[in-house]
Amino acid sequence: MIRGRVAFSGAIHEAYPDSLGVRLADGRVCREDEVVWLSPLETGTIFALGLNYAEHAKELAFSKQDEPLVFLKGPGSVVGHRGVTRRPEGVAFMHYECELAVVIGREAKNITRDNAMEYVAGYTVANDYAIRDYLENYYRPNLRVKNRDGGTVLGPWFVDAADVADVNNLELRTLVNGELKQHGNTRDLVTDIPALIEYLSSFMTLSAGDIILTGTPEGVVNVNAGDEVVCEIEGIGRLLNTIASDADFNRV
Repeated sequence: MIRGRVAFSGAIHEAYPDSLGVRLADGRVCREDEVVWLSPLETGTIFALGLNYAEHAKELAFSKQDEPLVFLKGPGSVVGHRGVTRRPEGVAFMHYECELAVVIGREAKNITRDNAMEYVAGYTVANDYAIRDYLENYYRPNLRVKNRDGGTVLGPWFVDAADVADVNNLELRTLVNGELKQHGNTRDLVTDIPALIEYLSSFMTLSAGDIILTGTPEGVVNVNAGDEVVCEIEGIGRLLNTIASDADFNRV
């Protein structure tokens, strides 16, 4: 099943794809721009992977790590499909990151990679923006880079795991103002999904609704206020987002 969450006419609705836009659970059909898109699920802990595609690590001049580079994200970082993300004044390099988001379906502790996929409920698309100006080092790497309000876009749809034939062979693409800038495939993950679940569950308990952002391929470029960024993952969805300035957010 493919489903999402939207706000419309003063209420939050479960929503489904429709040829005319989006169909609410009560049967009403709306255009995409008539609703406010929310994260397609109530998120738990968000785990984000850094440098999990070898070519992306190479383009940023980072060497391979002995263990997955993982950091946590707060709930305030999440915004939905068609949402707006702020680019702070004065930064030199802010870029998108198209990522497959893996949603945990039930409690997982000390899971082996052999049965790890049994704990996956489904998938969505993530665009996890980064500001490279703020990156310090591996010991203090990503709080300002990755936990800014509205800097992580999720959606539009949650797709059940059973509806994805081969999660290890999905095309990822990012377009900026309609121009293809990023292209990759999940087969190129350095640490694959079963290994990530095994690693994380070896020292902490994963819960239903937790999300693992699996990393982004090469091809990140700077984005500016006014840019429209679209992240697409084959069979999962097309996630649209717009960059806005400090002035748009009444910050100056």
